Amino acid sequence: MEIARTIAEARAAVVAARARGARVGFVPTMGALHAGHLSLVERARLDGGYVVVSIFVNPLQFGPGEDYERYPRDEPRDRRLCEESHVDLLFLPSSDEIYPSAAKITVRVRELSDTLCGPHRPGHFDGVATVVAKLFNIVQPDRAYFGEKDAQQLAIIRRMVVDLNFPLEIVGVPTVREADGLAMSSRNAYLSGDERRQARSLYVALSAARELVRGGERDVARIVAAMTRIVQDAGPVQIDYISVVDPETLSPLERIDAPALIALAVRIGRTRLIDNLRLDPANGGD
Repeated sequence: MEIARTIAEARAAVVAARARGARVGFVPTMGALHAGHLSLVERARLDGGYVVVSIFVNPLQFGPGEDYERYPRDEPRDRRLCEESHVDLLFLPSSDEIYPSAAKITVRVRELSDTLCGPHRPGHFDGVATVVAKLFNIVQPDRAYFGEKDAQQLAIIRRMVVDLNFPLEIVGVPTVREADGLAMSSRNAYLSGDERRQARSLYVALSAARELVRGGERDVARIVAAMTRIVQDAGPVQIDYISVVDPETLSPLERIDAPALIALAVRIGRTRLIDNLRLDPANGGD
């Protein structure tokens, strides 16, 4: 596995791979790698070609008082996991390498950034879109891989790629879950034992929503009310939102008569967790 810490080194490695006829698959991450990240790497490997992983904790997507400074970082472990997963190039840039001066241009995907997590994390998705655009320009992949757990992020990146004519394919990869259903996340490490048990309520609520839709329920207000009770009954919690939206536009729905995305963001203690489930009533709720 080759390691690049500068943009010039990363570009040179990708150019050399392309000269050998390779297609480039790219997995951008913030490190603290877990099985969810590794599923993206595995999908990129199965698709063939030259696999690039970046690890960069992007300061632009953290707001005041958020967890930028304490976000988990473990480069030796991440390097080992990438090597074991047969990553070809690991890109480990510093903040100064990505942002050598104060950014005068940012990328904003309107409307998609203004719903769900947007009001609760102002500027977050501008930071995400900006750094992903920069990484796409550095790596110039043929395909880039993102987890479906971050459904809003995935929708925003898909739209950015279309609107800005990036010549690549965005591949969404299904959420990887713990044995009890909790979606894998680097921030799960923040949870205490009691909070970890409480966090299972997110998936329990999503599963209950799926069963309601399977049983013929279509009214969003009743589905959201049932999910809210489950999450609140599990313990002290702050619910940022429980929403049912169109999977592509993220516009709110009042009824589930077509494919829908049920998404929620919940704060348990100091930890903010997100999860979602896509449902299609025409396919038995799955």
